[in-house]
Amino acid sequence: MKKLRTGALATAMIAGAMPAFAADLYQPEVVQAPPAVIEQPTMIAESSSDWGDGWYIRGDIDYHRTALRGTHYITYGTPGGTNQFARTELKDSFSVGAGIGYNISKYIRADITADYWMKADFRGRTVGTCGTPPAPCVSSDKGGLSALVVLANAYVDLGTYHGITPYVGAGIGAAQVKWDKLRNTVGGVTTTHRGDTSGRMAWALMAGASYCLTDKAELDLGYRYTRISGGRMFQYAPAAGPGFDDGMHVHEVRAGLRYSFGNKGASTRCAPSPQVVSYQPEPQPLPVYK
Repeated sequence: MKKLRTGALATAMIAGAMPAFAADLYQPEVVQAPPAVIEQPTMIAESSSDWGDGWYIRGDIDYHRTALRGTHYITYGTPGGTNQFARTELKDSFSVGAGIGYNISKYIRADITADYWMKADFRGRTVGTCGTPPAPCVSSDKGGLSALVVLANAYVDLGTYHGITPYVGAGIGAAQVKWDKLRNTVGGVTTTHRGDTSGRMAWALMAGASYCLTDKAELDLGYRYTRISGGRMFQYAPAAGPGFDDGMHVHEVRAGLRYSFGNKGASTRCAPSPQVVSYQPEPQPLPVYK
């Protein structure tokens, strides 16, 4: 009986100690991992205060063919009046030029250009009457033409495709046309007329394409049609003069380089396309127990 009571007492003591023992068991603390930080790309705005922002310079050369719209001259004596040249021809020539411009936007730009046209040889022929009594005669005429053409131009760039940007444009301005002395030869006798220099109106239409060499430099290839108004060609000499041309059509094949400054300009057409990278977040660390 005594052993039974002793066993019951021991069982009761163990049962009473169990909750305390359970309370003393180690409970690990759960530490939550910090949330993953996703860095957003920082957009850096282009500064409009950069020196030269949007401006560009250009240099050009061309090969051009000029056609006179008509030529005439005044004659005196019997009969007097105004006669036309029976034939005129201007040899092909070259020009060199330079300019400064501004990229108004990715698609619109404007510039001012000055081109010097090198001397083009002139050949002509007239048919009339000479001597006393008047008899039919034919003259041979030689001279030359050079010019300085200044234009204000505007262009529309039609988008960039694999570094190539087609464009169209138009310009208006003025030309200083210089005719060399005209040597008129009839029957072995040469009469020299002093050439004339005159300021005239000019306008142009152009089309072409540029190619990105770098993010700042572009190669420009194009065609330009230039129209110049008429003016005096040569001065009076005995029995004839002055002479006039009625203006000219000029067809130009042009090549040049453009270099842009600042953040705007060629960089907007020629900068490489941004690389698209798919974002993949880093794996989150597992909870740490301690």
